[in-house]
Amino acid sequence: MTNRAKVAVGGVAVGIVLLWLLPFWAALLVIVGVPVGAYLLLDPSQRKRLRRVSRKELRR
Repeated sequence: MTNRAKVAVGGVAVGIVLLWLLPFWAALLVIVGVPVGAYLLLDPSQRKRLRRVSRKELRR
């Protein structure tokens, strides 16, 4: 199992636990807010690189 797959499985598990423990709106805020916050913390050059890599993977 690749590192990306492990992160994805962990993210899904955390999301399910949050939905179970918190009200729906709070869990949704955490599930959406953490990735958005992480993206906004990137430098503009890192954001550009991330978008470029994502587009290349979509073409395959």
